[in-house]
Amino acid sequence: MELNHLHLNAADLERSAAFYERWFGFRRHRVLEGGALLFLRDANDLDLALSDEGAERSLPKWFHFGFRLGSTAEVRAMHSSMRSAGVAVRDIHEEAGFATFRIHDPDGYAIEVYWE
Repeated sequence: MELNHLHLNAADLERSAAFYERWFGFRRHRVLEGGALLFLRDANDLDLALSDEGAERSLPKWFHFGFRLGSTAEVRAMHSSMRSAGVAVRDIHEEAGFATFRIHDPDGYAIEVYWE
């Protein structure tokens, strides 16, 4: 059994879809509800559903989700690419067997990019 679905509220579906397509390899999979619900899918079959519910969300400060990469070098490369593209990235934190940095998506969701 594995996690295979995450549903997020997005103020602008196209902007959010473009972000996840560019940085995390998602591709458009299905549009439902007359275009109000957009499903993206990655190479591992994780479905990311984006919808504009129009309501503000209240999440705890610790809430985030992460994308695990294959090596410290990949974490460094993505960090560099995102920074060069103007994405607000936090500094990389590295220690033995672990590398990580955090960003926010266009709707303010906290994302951890890491390797361990």
